[in-house]
Formats: sequence, structure tokens, C-alpha cells
Amino acid sequence: MTQHHRQAQPPQGERLSAGVQLMLRALQHLPPYRWTQARLARWGLRGRTAVVALPYLWLLLFFLIPFVIVLKISFSATQLSMPPYQPLLQWTGEKLTSLRLNINPGNYLYLWQDSLYGRAFVNSIQVAAVSTLITLLIGYPLAYAIARSSTKWRGVLMMMVILPFWTSFLLRVYAWIGILKNNGLLNNFLIWAGVIDEPVVMLQTNFAVYMGIVYSYLPFMIMPLYANLEKMDLTLLEAAKDLGCRPMRAFFNITLPLSMPGVVAGCMLVFIPAVGEFVIPSLLGPPDSLMIGKVLWTEFFNNRDWPVASAVAIALLIFLVVPIVYFQRAQARTAQAGQA
Repeated sequence: MTQHHRQAQPPQGERLSAGVQLMLRALQHLPPYRWTQARLARWGLRGRTAVVALPYLWLLLFFLIPFVIVLKISFSATQLSMPPYQPLLQWTGEKLTSLRLNINPGNYLYLWQDSLYGRAFVNSIQVAAVSTLITLLIGYPLAYAIARSSTKWRGVLMMMVILPFWTSFLLRVYAWIGILKNNGLLNNFLIWAGVIDEPVVMLQTNFAVYMGIVYSYLPFMIMPLYANLEKMDLTLLEAAKDLGCRPMRAFFNITLPLSMPGVVAGCMLVFIPAVGEFVIPSLLGPPDSLMIGKVLWTEFFNNRDWPVASAVAIALLIFLVVPIVYFQRAQARTAQAGQA
């Protein structure tokens, strides 16, 4: 009877799910839950709506409000005081009875007139684009290999991908100084292997900047690619093989098109922060490297021209966000047309 009783018991997963549901039903009868639910209902929010509202509240506090502050500063005029910009709204008159709006669009005109900012934008986009392409060429085979590996090894391999995140970003960039300098690990290894006779200058070059960006942002490329490739239906490749399709042709006709959402997501996660990168060009790049992150730092802290620096930040944000939003909407329309 004991053996029959054990066989009649439901699986452990079903028992755990039933226990969780029982605990949730018990919590619903507690006074704090009822009080919270009544409060949300008074504000016009239900449980599901409140959960969805949390990300929007996060965006409001940590994106929209700082964006409005920076936008306000970008239309201000510079002055030698603290803060180093004039207020947009200023009381005037002998008794401070009238309110005047001081809008200074000259900061944006200054960006257009001075070629320094244009060259910084172009150079930053070039460095970010090349780094994103290199990251994609390295990250796609790695993500593909992890997605096609044994199930028991996928978690371990993905853990190795995200393991560098456990170390400070600044320390990881500093480590590349010890690797790329003239008497560093890489030059010593190449001399020991007989590849070169004297050290090659790699630190404080564009090569070092590309190496630092690719190394730092490679996990951001691998993770969305792996998430897309891992859930791909492999029966499509088996059907293509049965129909006589070669593996390379099946990859370009089936795997690559189906993985394009992961490719786009990975490229965005790498390209957007790489455009405004400051730490890597400052530590690994040449002293005269012209990137928008260093220009922002110079305007804020050296020149103390906060309005111009804010205008640079707003212009960079608009330059990046508008094409990305347009591209995402075009992709959504294409996906809806394909489903129809």
C-alpha cells in the first residue's frame, strides 16, 4: 500500500505549484494585502496595471526628469557663477514683479558652426560602428556554439560569458594597459614566440580603443543572440537537409534571417553606449583622440560650459534615438505584414 500511495502522489513540480497557489490565496486574505488593493483601487490602479506602471515610473524618475533638466540647461546662457548658467525664468523690475523667459538657442548654433563637434560626432560613430561590427563577427559564432551545445553545458558557458561583469569595469579596462603596453604581456609573448624582435606600440592607439570596446561590450552582443538562437526551431534545418540543402546555404537562408532580431538587439546594445564611451578612449586611446564622450567631459569640467555640454548631450541623444525608433517601427510594420 505504501508503494501504491507513493505512485499516486503528483509530481514534485505540481505539488510545488499547488503550494505556491495556496500561499498566494492565504496572502490575499491578510489585512496588508487588502489595504494595498484598496489604495490602488482608489487611485484607479488594479494589480496588473500597478505592475506595468512601475517601469514607466522608473523611466520618469531616471530618464525623463534628468532629460528635462539637461534640456533646460542647453537653452541657458553661460555665466561665471555657481551654477555656471543663467536661469531660464528670471524675475525683473525694481520690485521683481515681471517674469522674463531667457531662451538661448545659440548653443545649438555653436555646435553647427564649430567643426570640432561635427568631427567628434563622426569619429565617435565610426569607432562605434567598427567596434560593433567586430563584436558581431566574434559574438555570433560564440552565441551559435553555445546555443547548439549540450543542455547541461549551456548554463556553464553563459556563466563564463557574463563572468567579467563580476569585476569592476574600470579595473578591466586598466588590465588592458598591462596587456598592451610596450613591456606588457602581449609584447613579451610575441617576442618570446619569435613573432617580433622589438615591442610594438599598441597602447594609446586606435587599435587599443577597439580592443577595449570589443572586450567590454562582447557579452551584450552574445546574450541577445543566444536568447534568439536557443529558441530556434531546429526542425527547419532538418527539413532543409532532407531536401538537399547544404549546411552553409541553410545557415544563410534559414538561421541568419531568423536570428536577425537578436542581431539588431545586440548591435543596439553595443553601438549606443560605444558612441558616448569616455573611459576606454581616455585610458587606452591616443591623447588627441576625438570622441564625443571626451568632448562632453572637457566642456563640463575643464571649460565649465554646461549649456554647450548639455546641447552636445541632447544632440547626441536625438541623433541616436530618432533613427532607432524609426527602424524599430519599420521592423514592427514588416513583422505585421509577414504575419498577415
